[in-house]
Amino acid sequence: MNLVSPDIPGLVWAYRFRPGEGATRIPSDAPVSAIAPGDGWVWVHLALSDSRTPGLLERICDMPRAALTTLTSADTQASVLAEDGVVFGTLVDFERTFDEMTKTIGWLNFAVSDRMIVTTRLHPLRSIDRVKAVVEKNPRCARPIDLFDMIVTEFQRTLIGLVLELTEDLNVLEDEVYGGAGHNSQPRLAPLRRTAVRLHRHLRTVLALLRRAATAEEDEVPPEFLDVAERLCDRLEAVDRDVFALQERARLLHEEIDSKLSSETNRHLYILSLMTAFLLPPTLVTGFFGMNTSDLPLAGGVHGTLIAGLFILASMGFAWTILKRIGIL
Repeated sequence: MNLVSPDIPGLVWAYRFRPGEGATRIPSDAPVSAIAPGDGWVWVHLALSDSRTPGLLERICDMPRAALTTLTSADTQASVLAEDGVVFGTLVDFERTFDEMTKTIGWLNFAVSDRMIVTTRLHPLRSIDRVKAVVEKNPRCARPIDLFDMIVTEFQRTLIGLVLELTEDLNVLEDEVYGGAGHNSQPRLAPLRRTAVRLHRHLRTVLALLRRAATAEEDEVPPEFLDVAERLCDRLEAVDRDVFALQERARLLHEEIDSKLSSETNRHLYILSLMTAFLLPPTLVTGFFGMNTSDLPLAGGVHGTLIAGLFILASMGFAWTILKRIGIL
């Protein structure tokens, strides 16, 4: 079997869903007519890394021009729009490599009609691969909007897993900071805070867009989309609260680290100030006896150096007494 089809450029996978039969995977070497809407409905997942993908979408998709533009865009901003019975936009996800799941944010473009759902991406994504595994194992999608619901639900589960990972990392950092590590934990806290802030920002954007799309007229969106959008908003709202709580914990921990750093800096300055206060009087004594002037005291005596040393010790004792009286020591 050819893994790259000249007829379907950029194809990652495609499935046809027939009533009562579940999902059937369309071979990668199938002709382009195999993924056109026909019996049942289809899910086509394409890679934007192939420059021929926009031309393929023109051939297989009977969708508004704005939807086709969204499917081929490289935008890094979430969006959810509705037009002529089609819901389309860009959702946030997480990239993956061949051997690990990353925390790098990726983007999934989608378009959902009553007969077809098309998704495109530039890099492999976590949630969409999990949806594919669920579809192959136990398909539960009677309509394209059900698959869209599954995609967002898997993204929610991915978010929950990521929040748990970040929470574990934050717990370790908190133990270190409150245990005395202080500034040593600051470099590891920065990427955690950055991830939490970006997640919260994108989640709030997706929630606002879904709520706006849920207010559209029924003839502008696929059947049952309004109910699905309301359900997805509730799920994402719960995850967003967890992300926001994590962001607040990270902010408070950052403030605690800053406080420890300030305390340590003040302690160092305090020690330096004490050293300066103790050494200043002896410096004045040595400066006085080091002057090249006539009739300098102790210059001709036998025990001049010893007496000068006693002057130095006396000056240090005098400085200690003064610092003790004013409460610095």
